Amino acid sequence: MDALEKFRAETREWLEANCPASMRTPMKEGEEPWGGRKAVWKNPDSKIWMERMAERGWTAPTWPKEYGGGGLTKEENMVLQQEMRRIHARTPLMSFGLWMLGPALLEFANEEQKKEHIPPIVRGEIRWCQGYSEPGAGSDLAGLQTKCEDKGDHYLVNGQKIWTSYADKADWIFCLVRTDTSKKHEGISFLLIDMDQPGVETRPITMISGASPFCETFLTDAKAPKKNLVGELNKGWTIAKRLLQHERAMISGMGLGGGGGAGPGIEQAAKDYIGEENGRIADPSVRDKIVRQKMDSQAFALTMRRSAEEAKAGQGPGAASSMFKYYGTELNKRRYELLLEVMGIQGLGWEGEGFSEDELTTTRAWLRSKGNSIEGGTSEVQLNVIAKRVLELPE
Repeated sequence: MDALEKFRAETREWLEANCPASMRTPMKEGEEPWGGRKAVWKNPDSKIWMERMAERGWTAPTWPKEYGGGGLTKEENMVLQQEMRRIHARTPLMSFGLWMLGPALLEFANEEQKKEHIPPIVRGEIRWCQGYSEPGAGSDLAGLQTKCEDKGDHYLVNGQKIWTSYADKADWIFCLVRTDTSKKHEGISFLLIDMDQPGVETRPITMISGASPFCETFLTDAKAPKKNLVGELNKGWTIAKRLLQHERAMISGMGLGGGGGAGPGIEQAAKDYIGEENGRIADPSVRDKIVRQKMDSQAFALTMRRSAEEAKAGQGPGAASSMFKYYGTELNKRRYELLLEVMGIQGLGWEGEGFSEDELTTTRAWLRSKGNSIEGGTSEVQLNVIAKRVLELPE
C-alpha cells in the first residue's frame, strides 16, 4: 500500500468513527456552522463535528500545521474531500476567515499576526466579517473614506461600512481604512479591528428575501492597536485586491450548489413535482435542462480546480477570478430558476398554508441568488475587468 492509499484508509476510518450521523444529512437552515464567540448551535452535533475536524486542522486542511492547519498536500486534501463526499459529511466550518482573510494573512501578515489570528480561525473561535464597501464607495471601492488616525500606540477609526455580511454576528472585522487623504489607492491600509468595543455598531439590512445577512457598520472612535496593521501603511490596496480574488472565488463556488450543481437536489425535486417514468424524470425537456446544468457545473468545477492548482504552483489567479465570479453567479442564478420551474406554483409561496418549509426556503433562496451579481464586485465590473485585462479591448 502506497502512502496516499494508506492516508485514504486512515482518513476513512477516522471519518467513520468521528463524523456524527446527523452530520451526514443535508444541512438545514439555521444549522450553518459559522462558529465564533456568539455562535448558536441549533444542532449540538455541528459543534462536535467542527471541534473534531479543527483538532486535526481539517477545517483548513492545506494550511501549515504551525498555524493550526492540517498541513496536507493537495493530493491528500483531494482524498479527504473524496472521503467526506463518500459519507455525505457536511462542511465542518463556514467562515470568511477561512475563505478570505486566512489566505491573505498567510501571504501578507507577519509571523506574530499569523500566530495570533490564524489558529482561532481554524478552530472556529473567532468569526470575521469584511469591512470594504461604503455608502459612497461600492464599485469604486478605492474611493472609501473611513478615516484612520495614528494616535501613537493605536489607530483611531471613524466611518461607515455597508453590506457587511453578518456583521451583527461577527467578533472581528478586517477593514480597509484611509490613512492618507492626499492619494487614492496609495492612501489605503488594511486593518484588523475587534468589534467588541463601544465604538462599533451594526444594524441589519432586511433584503427582498426577508433575511438580514447584510448590515450597516458604524465605527465611531473605534480603536485598533498598531500591531493589527497588516502589511505596510498605505499599502493596503494590494492586499485588498488579492482578498477580493479569494472572495470572488468563494462566490463562484455558489454556482456549483455546494459542489453538486443541479445534482440530486433538482433531480429529486423534478421527480417529486413532475413525476417519473421508469426511474427517469417524466418531462424530457426538463431532463435536458438538468443535464445541461450538470454538465456546465461539472466543467466549471474542473476549471476552478485547475486554476486552484495553478495558483498553488505560483501562478496568481489574476483576471481569472473575475471570469469565475461572473460565470459562477450566472450558473447559480440559472440553477435556482430551473429549480423554481420544476416546482411550478409550489415555488411561488411566501407564507401561509399550502407550502412546505423547504418550498418557502427555496423561494427565498431564489431571491437571494440575485444578489450574487452585486456582491464581491458587480457583474458589470467583472465584465470590464475581463474586457480590459483578458481581451485587451480599447477603453
